[in-house]
Amino acid sequence: MEFDISWLLLGLPLAFFLGWAASRFDLRQWRLENRQAPKAYFKGLNFLLNEQQDQAIDAFIEAVQNDPDTSELHFALGNLFRRRGEYERAVRVHEHLLSRADLSRTDRERAQHALALDFLKAGLLDRAEAALQKLEGTPFENQARLALLAIYERSRDWPQAAAIAQRMDQAGQGRFNTRQAHYLCEDALSLAAKQAVPQALELLAQARGIAPDAPRAYIEAARLLAQQGQHDQACDMLAQLADVAPSHLALAAQPWAASAQAQNRVAETLQRLEASYQEHPSLDVLEALVSLSQAQGASEATARERYVQHLEREPSLVAAARWIAGEKLAHEQFHPQVQRALDHAAKPLTRYRCAACGFEAKQYFWQCPGCQSWDSYPAKRVEEL
Repeated sequence: MEFDISWLLLGLPLAFFLGWAASRFDLRQWRLENRQAPKAYFKGLNFLLNEQQDQAIDAFIEAVQNDPDTSELHFALGNLFRRRGEYERAVRVHEHLLSRADLSRTDRERAQHALALDFLKAGLLDRAEAALQKLEGTPFENQARLALLAIYERSRDWPQAAAIAQRMDQAGQGRFNTRQAHYLCEDALSLAAKQAVPQALELLAQARGIAPDAPRAYIEAARLLAQQGQHDQACDMLAQLADVAPSHLALAAQPWAASAQAQNRVAETLQRLEASYQEHPSLDVLEALVSLSQAQGASEATARERYVQHLEREPSLVAAARWIAGEKLAHEQFHPQVQRALDHAAKPLTRYRCAACGFEAKQYFWQCPGCQSWDSYPAKRVEEL
C-alpha cells in the first residue's frame, strides 16, 4: 500500500490546531484559578478588617485549597486560628508548613516560631519550651528567650530562669541582675522552708553581690536572722538597707524596731528611722517610731502624738484611726462603734497596689500575682500613693 502524502499535509494543520486549543484551555484554567485565589484572599482580608473572623477563616481556607503552595495563606490562617483560641487547628496548620520539604529557611523559622506561640497560648508549656529552644540562632532568638524566661518563671524553675537571664544579659538584651537576684531569693526561701537556713543566707549574700542596690535580699536576710535570734546581725543588715534602698525601708521598719528592742539598740535605730521618715514619710515607719518611742520610756500619750504630727504633715485616715484608738472621747460609750467604722474605712487604704496592673493585696509582693511583673509594687500603702 502506498503512503499518501496528502494525509500528512492535512494532519499537520489539525495537530497544530489541537495543540493551540489545548494551550488556550490550560491558560484559561490557570487564569481562572489565579483569579479565584486572590479573590478569596482579598475577601478574607476584607472580613478580617471588619472583625468578622469566622467568615475570614472560611475565605482563607478556600484560598489555601485553591493555592496550597502559598505559605503566606497558611500563616494568615494559623494566626487567625490562634487569635480565636482554636489552638489545635493552628498547630495543625503550622506543623503542615514545617513538614513541607520545599519550605524556605526563613519561612521554616517563622513557622517554628508560630508553632511555639500556639503551644504557649494553649498552656502546653513543655511543648512550647521544646519549640522555643529550636529557635536558638534564628532571628526569633530574642523573642524565644523572653518566652522561655516567662515559662521558667511561671513554673518556678529558678535555676533555668537564671541561666536564660544570664544569656540575655550577655547578649545585650537588657540588664537582668536584679531579676537574677530575685531568683536567688526565691531559692533561698525554699531552702529556709526546709530549715536549711545557712544555705539560704549564703544564696541571699550572692543576691546582694549580684544586685547591691536591690532591697529584697537585705530584707529576707534580716528576717531569717531575726528568726534565728541573731537580732544584732539583723539590725546591721537593715542598716545597710537604709543606705542602699531607703525608699524600701518601710517594708522592714517594724521588724527592725522589734530586733532593736531585743538587742537594746533602740536609740540608734530610732535615730535612723527618724531620718528615714523625714526623707520618705511612711505609715509603717511611723508605727515603728511609735513603738520605739514607748520602748525608750516615752509615755503612750507622748508616743502617740506622732500620729497628730503626721496628720499635720499630710492627711491620713489610717493615722487618724490609730490616734483615736487610744483617746478618750466626750461620748466614750460610742467609741467602739466609731472605732469600728474608722477601721473598716481605713482597711482598704492599707493595701499595696501594683503600678502595672492595679492588682491590690494585703501583703507586699515582689512579683505581682496578677500581671507577673517584678518590682511593680511601690513600697507604700494605697493611701500614700
